[in-house]
Amino acid sequence: MVDQIHQVKQQGEQVDDERQILALHEAGDKALMSADLAALSRVFADDYVQYNEAGVAFTKQDVLENFRSGAIRYPSIVSTGRRIRLFGDMAVVHGSEVDEVEAGGKRFAVRYAYLDVVQKRDGEWKLVASQLARPVEGSR
Repeated sequence: MVDQIHQVKQQGEQVDDERQILALHEAGDKALMSADLAALSRVFADDYVQYNEAGVAFTKQDVLENFRSGAIRYPSIVSTGRRIRLFGDMAVVHGSEVDEVEAGGKRFAVRYAYLDVVQKRDGEWKLVASQLARPVEGSR
């Protein structure tokens, strides 16, 4: 009986963590589209690092500066197939998205597959790392 209660409690905590992680990603997408630097600063951990599809690393400060300067904008982000895999206070989130991007005076559509790592720090989930990839046309 005690084991069953413990198991139900763990399942409830897992569902709550998954909801919080999903909300973090939704808030991040919204902040990216509106270039909300304060919200992005809350979503990304201070030691956040993102590798783009070319393997170039960007820190949290690099990402924020790109939005602050207007070097990049995301008028639209449509995420699909987002899945969350929990590992205690860490989680891997992967999925795909189709973005409208404005950069270098041009607007274009980009399709990404992504893998994010999130960590619960001081009771809050934070995005700590991301890897972006552009799927090859015709791949699944």
